[in-house]
Amino acid sequence: MRAFFAALLCGLIFGCGILISGMANPAKVLNFFDITGSFDPSLAFVMGGALIVTTLGYRLVWKRDAPLIGESFIIPTKRQLDKKLIIGSAIFGIGWGIGGFCPGGAIPALGLLRSEPVYFVTAMVLGLFVAQFTDRQYARLKGVDNLPPQKTYT
Repeated sequence: MRAFFAALLCGLIFGCGILISGMANPAKVLNFFDITGSFDPSLAFVMGGALIVTTLGYRLVWKRDAPLIGESFIIPTKRQLDKKLIIGSAIFGIGWGIGGFCPGGAIPALGLLRSEPVYFVTAMVLGLFVAQFTDRQYARLKGVDNLPPQKTYT
C-alpha cells in the first residue's frame, strides 16, 4: 500500500510539472522542433531541469543500501543496442514529432478534457498491445518457449 501511495505522489508531482511547464500543450512541443519557424526553446529548459534533478536524485539514492519502498533496487542489466531498441526509439520520436505528445505529457493532458490526448493515448495503448502480440508471435515462430510471464498488477 505504501508503494501505491508513493507511486501516486510521484505521478501527481510529475503531472503537475508537465502541466505547469506547458508540456501538455502539443503546440509548445512541436514549436521546439520547428527550428526554422516559431522555435520555442522551453522544452530544452524543461529537459535540462529534469536532468539536474535526476542527477542529484541518483547521487542521493546510490548512497543508500536499499530503497525506501521495496526490497532492492531494480537495475537494468542490458547494455547493448539492438534492432528492437533502435526501431522502438525511432517510432517513439516520430510519434512525438507528429503528435506533439510523449506518454509523459499525454497522460496528464487527459485531465484537460481535450480530444487530442485521448486519441494519442488510445493509439499508444493499442500500439503497446500490438507490440506485445507481435513479440509473442515472433517468439513462437522462432520456437522460443521460455517467454517471460505477463505481468499483472494487483
